[in-house]
Amino acid sequence: QVQLVESGGGLVQAGGSLRLSCAASGRTFSSYAMGWYAMGWFRQTPGKEREFVAAISGSGGGTNYADSVKGRFTISRDNAKNTVYLQMNSLKPEDTAVYYCAADRAPWDTIVVGTSEYDYWGQGTQVTVSS
Repeated sequence: QVQLVESGGGLVQAGGSLRLSCAASGRTFSSYAMGWYAMGWFRQTPGKEREFVAAISGSGGGTNYADSVKGRFTISRDNAKNTVYLQMNSLKPEDTAVYYCAADRAPWDTIVVGTSEYDYWGQGTQVTVSS
């Protein structure tokens, strides 16, 4: 069992930056185990389906981004700290959403982008970008 807790959301003006964090834990979780999980960030607004934002492999060597955030957002991870990050720069009002962290047990270099492929989800953190 894996528990995910997001933090770092808030209110920011357009053009600003935020860094989201996702801390992973579990009964038998360790920094070694963190590398067993591909991680992803998704977002959702009211009335819309949850959409893919960014993903990173267990090793951290592979990443993937939605076209809408490419060049502005950066996903990274620190397996020793059991934490995944999403650095968000040049924020736009359309980035406003609840952001969710997700984990999927996957081979070391696998990047997972499908919502349905993830087994564990955090509770979400609100990001609001004002114009």
